[in-house]
Amino acid sequence: MSDVTTPQAAAPTRYIPSHIAGDAATLTPLQRELIGRASELGPHFAERAERFDREASFPFENYADLRAAGLLGICVPREYGGLGADFATYVMVAAEIGRWCGATALTFNMHVSSCMWSGFIADALEMSEAERAEHARIRALHYRRIVEGGQVYAQPFSEGGAAAAGAAPFGTIARKVDGGYLISGKKIFASLAGAADSYGVLCTLERPGQEGRGTRRDSLYLAVPAGAPGLEVYGDWDPLGMRGTVSRNLAFKDVFVPEEARLMPEGLYHQAATRFPHMFATLSPTYMGIAQAAYDFTVQYLRAEVPGMPPVKRRMYPTKQIAVAEMRVKLEATRALFLQNARDARVDPDKDTRMRLYAAHYTIMESANDLCRLAIRTCGGQSMLKSLPLERLYRDSRCGSLMLPWTAELCLDRLGRECLYEGGERDEQIE
Repeated sequence: MSDVTTPQAAAPTRYIPSHIAGDAATLTPLQRELIGRASELGPHFAERAERFDREASFPFENYADLRAAGLLGICVPREYGGLGADFATYVMVAAEIGRWCGATALTFNMHVSSCMWSGFIADALEMSEAERAEHARIRALHYRRIVEGGQVYAQPFSEGGAAAAGAAPFGTIARKVDGGYLISGKKIFASLAGAADSYGVLCTLERPGQEGRGTRRDSLYLAVPAGAPGLEVYGDWDPLGMRGTVSRNLAFKDVFVPEEARLMPEGLYHQAATRFPHMFATLSPTYMGIAQAAYDFTVQYLRAEVPGMPPVKRRMYPTKQIAVAEMRVKLEATRALFLQNARDARVDPDKDTRMRLYAAHYTIMESANDLCRLAIRTCGGQSMLKSLPLERLYRDSRCGSLMLPWTAELCLDRLGRECLYEGGERDEQIE
């Protein structure tokens, strides 16, 4: 960032925000390039963020920018025309988007998840030769729609029960019929509702003799076109934060999709979910970005470098200096766990890696909101104004710990059990 003086600024803008990855010298050339693309789009996202929040409207303009930058295909394998980003690269790009617009980053994650599940994750799992060949044929169709057609995929997950937390089969049912499947059920908190071209629906494949039910091993991942007969988008969307995600409800009434709708072979999603747990933490990069944004704004505010604000510096007060120091400590601790978690992602992680994943996800979600809280306390009454981004960052950050599949409470519950129990251990009954 160069020194720039504008009519609104009290002083030249000299503050240079941290790179989202901390030390950019450690990045690969592809990582630097893709994070750079997101960074170039960021100021435009930030300019629009207040409107999307106020209107609870979807950020279509931001998606047009992502499409033009080629980022919709970020995790599409290169042999299918995509950018071929791995897990670590993606989460850093997502965090960079999150520092400019949380709702855009969160919905972008739903789109990219479809590519990761069907891409490098599926490639690392066991399949027969025939299954792998059929999967390659089918995913090529979906990837072409993304890379060449610019289509956006969603990933509706929640149903209002235990399925989204991985504790029960999905209540949305798919029945095998000639040429494909019939889907019936509903999803709630369906981000990109009414905006996606296809919805990657997680459902339970009904087996013979198991009408209307199944097990988690029967999970099936199907892409439902937005215009499919029997699909309905309904309900209001007027939440505390993340208003631009437009996460309304979806209802499926005997919605037919062909066999080519399979984003993963039958039964493979359960294998992926149990063997690649890092995929359930891909919401947290958004909140890493929000944490960075809250810190950046606080420093610029105290330096009197926020455009449109009076030229009054507040950095000389010891209480402000201590508060910013505390924020920086929390930010760097959170970033360290975030980056370690990105490096750790793999199929079949060991127990320590899995526990570190729970700890990282919990820390990022909770620290983002705590940094926004500290930012508001440090900046004072001005921070409550909707003309400034802090109150939106605070509201958006509060949503993270509530989001399935891993809420803050679920992370603590799983971490606590794994800290104290080894596989197969039970406690004696206490009378």
